Amino acid sequence: MISDELDAEASALDSGDDLREFRERFIGTESALVYFDGNSLGRPPKATLARLDGFVRDQWGGRLIRGWDESWMGLPFAIGDDIGRVAIGAAAGQTTIGDSTTVLLYKLVRAAFDAQLAADPTRVEIVVDRDNFPTDRYIVDGIAAERGGRVRWIDVDRTAGVDADTLRAAVGAETSVVLLSHVAYRSGHLADAEALTAIAQDAGALVVWDLSHSAGSVPVRADAWGFDLAVGCTYKYLNGGPGSPAFAYVAERHQESLAQPIQGWMGTADVFAMGPGYHPGTGMRRFLSGTPPILGMLAMQDTLAMIGEAGIDAVRRKSIALTEFAVRVSDSILTPLGVTLASPRDPAQRGGHITLAHPAMREVTARLWRHDVIPDYRDPGGLRIGLAPLSTSFAETLTGLDAVAAALRAIDA
Repeated sequence: MISDELDAEASALDSGDDLREFRERFIGTESALVYFDGNSLGRPPKATLARLDGFVRDQWGGRLIRGWDESWMGLPFAIGDDIGRVAIGAAAGQTTIGDSTTVLLYKLVRAAFDAQLAADPTRVEIVVDRDNFPTDRYIVDGIAAERGGRVRWIDVDRTAGVDADTLRAAVGAETSVVLLSHVAYRSGHLADAEALTAIAQDAGALVVWDLSHSAGSVPVRADAWGFDLAVGCTYKYLNGGPGSPAFAYVAERHQESLAQPIQGWMGTADVFAMGPGYHPGTGMRRFLSGTPPILGMLAMQDTLAMIGEAGIDAVRRKSIALTEFAVRVSDSILTPLGVTLASPRDPAQRGGHITLAHPAMREVTARLWRHDVIPDYRDPGGLRIGLAPLSTSFAETLTGLDAVAAALRAIDA
């Protein structure tokens, strides 16, 4: 049962929320369903219905193949620049869209490793933490085996993430590439990206940042923080839709010196020359491979416009307020039931989600899904609460956490 105090607090927070009107712009927010998975798949904006319908009718249906010459060929770079400007603090000409997060991670880590190895054959180590997202770890492991390198694993606390001391101890004269996540997928730990980038670069390494759980929720200053390379998905806080293509950032200073390994026709200097040999294009074009998935790029434009309207700093303030409220509610109604916080308690060290731990959370998740409360589960015993600032309310957060308490009580009964 929700206490009057918590209910009043949620109402007051919603009333004082500067971003509250954005919630109405998303499909489904008028229903009673509680959505705690915006950090995995964001809700669709209502404007996307008209955007997709108009594209199919007018551009695909009306212009047909002429659309490539008229606008589609430039979309990976135009939307990439929007992501750079709105979400990751990157000047134009450094961000593009095209492939999945997995493929882009492979391209950039492999390109960085090959460039480093060519410059110094002793730089054979790729550094990654053992609690990074599985794809990141698998990509690194595969590239090391493929290119005769080795992985330097960092052991981290699963309720936290990589910090300056652990990274400083892991890098050295043999470090080639460091792959880090800005926000840890399990705990929500927010890395000090500027400090960690400097530590790795001081050791002579190139750094690849995975921004999948931060882009659109946490401010990123890719240029100001001196990033080398970065990758991020667009179906979480950018609401690009299921399987929407990921983005890649390559700092301008590296673009002409890196050779990405998947050589396709869209990455060539003259796409329609159809020549006998591969000649990479300039700038971000050289990081494309195959034909861009145009339909998959469209939906994210509506959320990028909303983030641009609200400002990423305001989005972050709302995100902090949501996770702080969720932690207070958990302390009040879930801690007495044996739940612990498996995320940093300091909001400055947290991204947009928290993880609540209890041995019964797998069963809790299944029960919640049957009653239209949608979190997700992560081993060991973690219920992940993803709070999307533009579409999540404080009342929704309270209702969902009260449902978690009810599910735990039902299991223990």
